[in-house]
Amino acid sequence: MKIAPVEQLFTLFNETALVLQEELSCTYLEALAETGENLFHGSILQDEVSEITEKRLNKQYQEINLDNFTKEEIRKAYQLVILKGMKENVQPNHQMTPDSVGMLLSYLVDKFIAQSSFRLLDPAIGTGNLVTTVLNQLQKNVQLIGIEIDDLLIKLAYVNANLQEHPIELFNQDSLEPLFIDPVDAVIADLPVGYYPNDVRALDYKLKAEKGHSYAHHLFMEQSVRHTKRGGYLFFIIPNGLFESDQAHQLRDFFKDEIIIQGVLQLPISMFKNKMAAKSILILQKKGEGVVAPKQALLANLPNLSSAVEMDNILKKIDKWFQDNKR
Repeated sequence: MKIAPVEQLFTLFNETALVLQEELSCTYLEALAETGENLFHGSILQDEVSEITEKRLNKQYQEINLDNFTKEEIRKAYQLVILKGMKENVQPNHQMTPDSVGMLLSYLVDKFIAQSSFRLLDPAIGTGNLVTTVLNQLQKNVQLIGIEIDDLLIKLAYVNANLQEHPIELFNQDSLEPLFIDPVDAVIADLPVGYYPNDVRALDYKLKAEKGHSYAHHLFMEQSVRHTKRGGYLFFIIPNGLFESDQAHQLRDFFKDEIIIQGVLQLPISMFKNKMAAKSILILQKKGEGVVAPKQALLANLPNLSSAVEMDNILKKIDKWFQDNKR
């Protein structure tokens, strides 16, 4: 029986990562990053491995030619081994964005951004799964910048991008510290939700809390708007209760001054463990010369994303909205 390409790659990533985990006495995810580097470079980069292990790994790597796999097959296999590693060694505050949401975001980015070449920022890139899902669907030239504070996650993102041959400029830093990047045409982010512990740094933001800790997701939005060109678009995955929190009035005032809400698409509740964890996609546009608000924002409660018929109806509704509002 023929083995599916994703399963073939998963087996290779998993087996070689387990070998390196034991040999290097490191975590599974660290070993996964190491084996991904080896596969990309076509050689064993770890000096600590024994000669027997080196021969064993080389034999396994040589059985796979990445040129025979699509970018999506590589991404899916890599995502599955990362998910396995995260179950064993839970990464705090990091959950991978579901593929179906990434696919929907790529559709929205394609619809809203007319130019064939643009700069895209993900200020919370994590392992790079969301942005590479989007990039793999777009037939456009995208210059991507990714920022991630976690050393391990950014290494996984770096290997992920290399294996899929996506050129990504990565910065290993706190996204809420000053960013030394040129303004971008668009931002995409699955926002980290919670409090930002650095109260001194938060003072630099309009959306700082009036007392106590500020919300990190609010500050991420403000930082993203700062680094977006006038007229640029921002696509955020947000908690459904974003505008119901004790700091929501500040957010509303900031939006009034800086951006236009183009749409809110509520993701199906069934995707989440409970109603309190449910999220939506928020589509914003930074104000600027010639930027006009839509007659009516695009609002929709999304059905089960795996239901082809229901999703087709929603996509028709979105197309109709574009015809009415984006002439």
